[in-house]
Amino acid sequence: MEIKIYSTPTCPYCKMAKEYLSSKGIAYQDLDISANNVDKEEMLKVSGQMGVPVIVINSEVIVGFDRARIDSLIGK
Repeated sequence: MEIKIYSTPTCPYCKMAKEYLSSKGIAYQDLDISANNVDKEEMLKVSGQMGVPVIVINSEVIVGFDRARIDSLIGK
């Protein structure tokens, strides 16, 4: 399972999403769009959104911290 979280350091929902996945023991790649324009452009391409977090789980895109959708995609 591949999980990417496009985030910024000051985003409370990004922090919640990362803490939630960590609490489940699930590894993810954290991409700080405030520090990397390549990651920001990639996030815009996959989601069409400027808001964070954008969570990509096996090519499924979630905009925002949607715990129920995350659970359904990770099989929990």
